[in-house]
Amino acid sequence: MSLSKNCEGATRRDCLRLGLGTLIGGGLVDALRVRGIAAQTNGREAQAKACILIWMDGGPTHFETFDPKPDAPAEIRGDFGTVATKVPGVHFSEHMTKLASSLDKFAMIRSIRHNQGNHGAGNHYMMTGAPPRIPVGCGAFVSFHPSMGSVAAHELGGRNALPSYFSMPQMSRSGGPNFLGAQYAPFVVSDDPNRDNFRVRDVAVPKDLLGDRFDRRTDLRSLVDRMKRINDEAAGDPVTALDTYYQQGYDLVLSQDAQAAFDVSREDAKVRDAYGRNSFGQRCLLSRRLVEAGVPFITVYDGGWDHHSDIFGACRKRLPDWDATVATLISDLDERGMLESTLVVALGEFGRTPKISTLSGQTQPGRDHWANAMSVLIAGGGIPGGTVVGATDRTGHSAIENVLSPENFVSTIYTKLGIDPDKILYTPQGRPSHLVSDPTPIRELC
Repeated sequence: MSLSKNCEGATRRDCLRLGLGTLIGGGLVDALRVRGIAAQTNGREAQAKACILIWMDGGPTHFETFDPKPDAPAEIRGDFGTVATKVPGVHFSEHMTKLASSLDKFAMIRSIRHNQGNHGAGNHYMMTGAPPRIPVGCGAFVSFHPSMGSVAAHELGGRNALPSYFSMPQMSRSGGPNFLGAQYAPFVVSDDPNRDNFRVRDVAVPKDLLGDRFDRRTDLRSLVDRMKRINDEAAGDPVTALDTYYQQGYDLVLSQDAQAAFDVSREDAKVRDAYGRNSFGQRCLLSRRLVEAGVPFITVYDGGWDHHSDIFGACRKRLPDWDATVATLISDLDERGMLESTLVVALGEFGRTPKISTLSGQTQPGRDHWANAMSVLIAGGGIPGGTVVGATDRTGHSAIENVLSPENFVSTIYTKLGIDPDKILYTPQGRPSHLVSDPTPIRELC
């Protein structure tokens, strides 16, 4: 299964058909508007300056990752054994060895549940903290409320000529800004940093424009911009506003700090090896570099977790590398003194069904969508390591201890970033909107 698809086969092309091309494409001029306004955080003290969100699109299995059920019947527990973590009495699935040995550096949430068991609605709920207002299908690209990344961009701004919100290699279906406007959509880095010729679109001067030719073009633009537009300031001419963003784009292209942030080749080969010489590993490494450069929110879109079939074969191949990459990201941030100021979060839209199933026409067993239980990894920003929040029942059917909602999760992220989850924002029409309807963060993590 393609890493950019789920069971509905939704791809970037579907986004374009729905008229979302400008958001998904993440054009530089629009993305740089993110830096136009840095709103106040209502005096809340931030414990974290940045967040790296690893979005496991499709709905990762909690059984085969962080919440195994070895005592359940065979049709529930699956093929994998367990591994003891650094916290006595807590076990992960057998392929999560590196994270198991470093649980003292992060927390696990095992008790989030909700009632949106399809990709479109579940994605929206976990990305925004707001349930969809109307029923939506699995393949829908839903935007009823701003995503965490867009809110962070709106509230926190950025540094070093860089956009304040990145998503790699694409934007999640509900990762957009909604009423905050396209200027708070993510800047999408679709290129693969694992390739030798990695080059971020719109961030390097084309080779045929280097030197005097590039300077002449910018000089010509400056001459044109001196022409007075009719009532441009009084009328709020959008072209005038765009001038600011083009100038920021020019600054980004010429910014040594920005160029250095994208240049993963500057990393020691051993560091790159530890992250994993694969697309996911090098995107996580690039995320760390973007945090160092002052970017407050980065989403690493990690698709392909919709395992309706061949769940054991797929996880057997994928989990060891995934485990090593995420463990390396956490330990690398820790060793650099950055973990206390950087959140690392890994989750998807829901978990998977307790009972192993075989869909029509498929011979390899899998698990289906399941919103009653899921696991969320969260590290950094003062998160107490070694904490396991809540629990599911003995079959992994449902969260039963310290049951939490997506609102609690999103409120925790905002609180850690110094953003008041009860803050009221206003739509262009003047309609008030709370960031989160229940602004209660998870007590054990704050």
